[in-house]
Amino acid sequence: MNGLMQNRPRVILDTNILLVSISSKSKTHWIFKALLKEKFELVISNEILTEYEEIISNKYSKRVAEDIIRVLLLLPNICKVDVYYNWNLLHVDETDNKFVDCAVASNSDYIVTADKHFLMLESIGFPYLNIINIDEFKKILRFIK
Repeated sequence: MNGLMQNRPRVILDTNILLVSISSKSKTHWIFKALLKEKFELVISNEILTEYEEIISNKYSKRVAEDIIRVLLLLPNICKVDVYYNWNLLHVDETDNKFVDCAVASNSDYIVTADKHFLMLESIGFPYLNIINIDEFKKILRFIK
């Protein structure tokens, strides 16, 4: 990890959060800009990266998706993690377990999501996962220089 990244939060972005932040016309574009300005460390796994590419391709185009993935892979504040254990903690939407597993494997500070089914993770004592929404994330980033 880059020594400069130690004071910045280590974050997992749910796909929909990244998706809505890409467009410069979006009210949540500040998230993508903060990523580009290295205000936080984005943690990804192969599974997450694959889902990002698929969903961005569906919303925008294959070319846009490829460009975004290329940017993500080149940014110094991207932490690519290999997940070796599947916790299977989410039962409502099991495809979202990739975010949970990546957060645990990387010791991430936050999972940023708008999906309510992630909130059930707050009742689990171990592994502890800090689930936050966009507004909470914005408050946290205010203190990052």
